[in-house]
Formats: sequence, structure tokens, C-alpha cells
Amino acid sequence: MKNSLLTGILMIIGVLIPRAEAQGIEFFKGSWEEALEEAALQKKIIFVDAYAVWCGPCKRMSRDVFPNEKVGAFYNAHFINLKMDMERGEGLQFRKKYPVTAFPTLFYISSDGEIVYTTKGARGVDQFLQLGQQVLGQYDESPKYAEEYEAGNRDPELIYDYIKALNEAGKSSLKISNDYLYELSSEEMKTDFNLRFILEAAVEADSRIFDLLVEYRSAIESLTSAEQVSERIQTACEATVSKAVEYESRTLLEEASSKMAAHVPEMAKAFAQRAEMQFAVAARNAAGFIQAAKSYSKLPEGKTAEELHATAQMLVKEFESDEDAVALAIKLAGKAAKADAASKRLIFLALFQDLGGQRKKAVKTLEKVLKSPDHATDERRARQLLESLQAE
Repeated sequence: MKNSLLTGILMIIGVLIPRAEAQGIEFFKGSWEEALEEAALQKKIIFVDAYAVWCGPCKRMSRDVFPNEKVGAFYNAHFINLKMDMERGEGLQFRKKYPVTAFPTLFYISSDGEIVYTTKGARGVDQFLQLGQQVLGQYDESPKYAEEYEAGNRDPELIYDYIKALNEAGKSSLKISNDYLYELSSEEMKTDFNLRFILEAAVEADSRIFDLLVEYRSAIESLTSAEQVSERIQTACEATVSKAVEYESRTLLEEASSKMAAHVPEMAKAFAQRAEMQFAVAARNAAGFIQAAKSYSKLPEGKTAEELHATAQMLVKEFESDEDAVALAIKLAGKAAKADAASKRLIFLALFQDLGGQRKKAVKTLEKVLKSPDHATDERRARQLLESLQAE
């Protein structure tokens, strides 16, 4: 990689443009006491965005991170989410118990009001997701249920809480779930409790429990919602893709994609191409990634400015020495910048152009950033890169 490109990417890596989507975090509308009650009822941790209205980083998280689809799917599934202004209303009382010295402060609090984890400062999409995963891994309630289970307690409520805790902690719950469901008759499967159990237990697409989820889908949807069931199907298929990557199994990859096509067809094409890209990265298969990236960029989900930009970034990050990969990255980044000429997109386009031997085009792209009054916030970064390119 050229030094100018490496320097530029290291300068920008902390401010990558997130994939902003419509379905983000759903914030709880009730009071703090009501949030504690809801957390106890759902056996979840509370995430609190402790913010101030004047805080720039707080505004960036609200604009760029909280609306992200992946962030929403993860945080809505695992946390009770609450935004609280620390300088007015209930926030003034909240900070008496939970001191806030910087904005934003991100709290993770148990249903009994104890702090599980807290940190200061804004996070990008990937960092925020990693933070949530870290908190769940740290707050593992499964051992307390395991002790009772291993002592012989087979109360269905305990088993449900046990597998839910295992799922929250990122541990395997399939054996416990299978042992419970194996004993049930077809009629027993249809009780409200057991239908909810199946929904919680269907964590991988390549499993008997997933087949039960599909078999009883209508009944489960009537208890919960079609959206919850679709989300669980997608999550289970994603877990099978991860397993396919881990074990280098194309059979598992194809099973995940085929089950998405059968059960969530409106999202299946984009899912399949994203899965192919993930598989290709693990296999270091540049040609396979390029083929999937081209197909994905032609789909409605993949041709937005955000997704074009993100795919271009991945091409360079994973296959920077492959000429075809860099050429496609330049093409996709150019389309992204044409659709939405945000300065960060233009700067990345210039970096990719430089990597692809298009130095003159890279210079012109950076000059475009400097000429636009809309790009004042990135002027220093663009000028430094431009000077670096012109000096070589």
C-alpha cells in the first residue's frame, strides 16, 4: 500500500461513515422507575444515553449511530434503551445517584439499579456494537441458572430463563433447548409458553428448533409479532453464516441463504450477497468477494450511498493488493460520492484513486472538497492529504 493512502486511512479510520438505516434503537418512553420495572420483567439490562442538548458528540451518536439498523436490531433485542437529558427533568435526579462528568456518558444498569458498566464519550457504529457485546459477556447470569439446572431443577420457567441468559451471554443454548423440547408432544408444543420458548431457542438456522419455529410460525406471530419472528429467522440465519465461515462450509452457507429465501424472501437477495462477501473475506477469495460485491451493489439495499461506500471500504481493507478489487472500490466509491457528495466520501474516493494509480483524479477530488463551503469541517484533513499527494 502507498504511504499516502495508509496515512490517510489511519487519519480517517475513526470517523468512517456509518450505514445509516431507518430502523434504529427504540427508546423507552416511560420514567426511570418504569424502565427498571420493564428491565426486571424482560430480564434485560438498561442502556442509558446520558446526554446534554448542547453536546456535539451526543448529537452525532443520535444522528449517525442510534438510527443504524444493526445497532437497533442488537440493542432492541438485548437492552431496555433510555435517553436522558442530564440537565433537566428526571435527568437531574438520575445524576445524583449516577454521577456524570462528561457527555455523553453511556450507562449499562441492571434491573436492581446497579451499574454493570459505564464509559464516557461517543462511539461509532462498530465500537458501540462491540461495547454492547462486551457488556452482555460481562453480565452473564447463566451460572446461577446452571447451578439449579444441574441440581435437577427442570421447571420450564427456569429452563427458559437459563437459555435466555445463555443467549444473552453469547453461549450455546441448543443442548438445553433440545433436551426440553424433545420431551414435548405436538399438542404441548402449541401452548403459549412453549411457542415463546421456541422463538427464544431458535438461535441457528441449521437446527431442529429452527424447523419448529417455521412450523409454528403463524401461532408464534399471533403471540408476538411478524416482525419479531422475521428478526429471529434472520438472526438464526446469520448465526449459521458465522458457523459456515468458521468451519469453511459452503453447505452451511447455502443452507442459511436458502432458508432466508424461503422464509424472509424480501431480504433474501441482499442477505445472500452479504453472506458471500463474508465467506470470501474469510477464505481470502478476492474474486469471490468482487463477484458478490458487484451483485450486491445492483440491489436496492446495496445501491444506497451508505452501502456503496461501505462496500468500497471493505474491498480496499481486505484486498488492497488486488487491482480488480481496488478498481471496483473506486467505481463504487465514485457512485456513492455522486449520490451524496459528503466530504468524507470524497476523501475516501481520493484515497482509493491514489491506491489505483489515479493520482491526478485523486488531486482533483480533494480540490473539490476544498472548494466547497459545505466541507469546511474536513478542510484540514483534505488539505493534508492533498499536500501529501502533491509532494510525492
